[in-house]
Amino acid sequence: MAEGDGIIEERLGGNMSFLEHLDEFRRRLVKSAIFVGLAFCVCFYFSDQIYNFLAIPVREALTEANRRAVPLTGREGDAKVLSLTGVNIGDTGLYVFDRPTNIGNIPVASGTSVLATVAKDKKGNPGLFTEQILFTSGKVLPKGIKLPVDLKKMEDDAARDVNERMVITTAVEPFTLKMTVSLYAAIAFSIPFLLLQVWGFISPALYKHEKRYVTPFILLSTISFVVGAAFAYYILFPSAVRYLLGLGSDFQLLLRATDYFELITLIMLAMGVIFQMPAISYVLSRIGVINAGFLVKSWKIALVVILLVAAFVSPTGDIPNMMLFAMPMVVLYVVSIGIAWFFGRKRETS
Repeated sequence: MAEGDGIIEERLGGNMSFLEHLDEFRRRLVKSAIFVGLAFCVCFYFSDQIYNFLAIPVREALTEANRRAVPLTGREGDAKVLSLTGVNIGDTGLYVFDRPTNIGNIPVASGTSVLATVAKDKKGNPGLFTEQILFTSGKVLPKGIKLPVDLKKMEDDAARDVNERMVITTAVEPFTLKMTVSLYAAIAFSIPFLLLQVWGFISPALYKHEKRYVTPFILLSTISFVVGAAFAYYILFPSAVRYLLGLGSDFQLLLRATDYFELITLIMLAMGVIFQMPAISYVLSRIGVINAGFLVKSWKIALVVILLVAAFVSPTGDIPNMMLFAMPMVVLYVVSIGIAWFFGRKRETS
């Protein structure tokens, strides 16, 4: 065979040598690493926002697990809770510092209380001001000092108990946590580009007419990943973490921030990958590699694989948690069978 014929055959999808495969894999890997690195830099800049977003499920679960449910009743029956935006100018009450705070050069310990009044400052903005002198740490906090409460915020941050926060155990852990969160977020945002590199690596083994499925593959896989991560964040993980924290209701609940964020990011990434089943089934069935009959015959093997994946992904090895993670995968497998049946066709070799 002439050299020119070999080049044409390679361009048409002919076999590549082992060294050529390695070189292609290296190039794709380097491109992926560079893209993830750039995404990491962007995510690190927004790491605080990503951190706060990922912390919402556990904060809500800790609130539910740590607080007693006591009916709210007044002298005349049922009462109504006021938010910080529901108070009026001139209202007076007791303010409790929920965390150690420095007001000027005066340190105030967590749990310290002081009588305070809602009033307007010189600019006309409402705020909470001390109504009495506060003696603390050998110093005196005078009357009329503005307290660290934002009355315009709807979130009740000032009422958050210390037990609802996660803890760190080393000085470098906050930086490590930011790096970890940023890296996982960068991988998640890089999924479309990474899928494109995967397709570019396997496309030489496909026929020319099969390569046109690159756009549906990237689009469906990206949507599937987002749906899977959202399913883990909004439905799967809150149920799992409430169950786990409920088991420790007799104990003081303190969570290491690093452990929590590694857990939630792993679950979100894992479910994003697992939700690729319908998208992959669509592409493979359109190409003719698989069909509905093959998937139906392989259900026993698929069930074993699903249970193994559920045991790996779930936070604990108990049956309820495993089933919580396994059931969505079983549903996705059934959906994949339907997709393969509806879109499947025989493979063309030309």
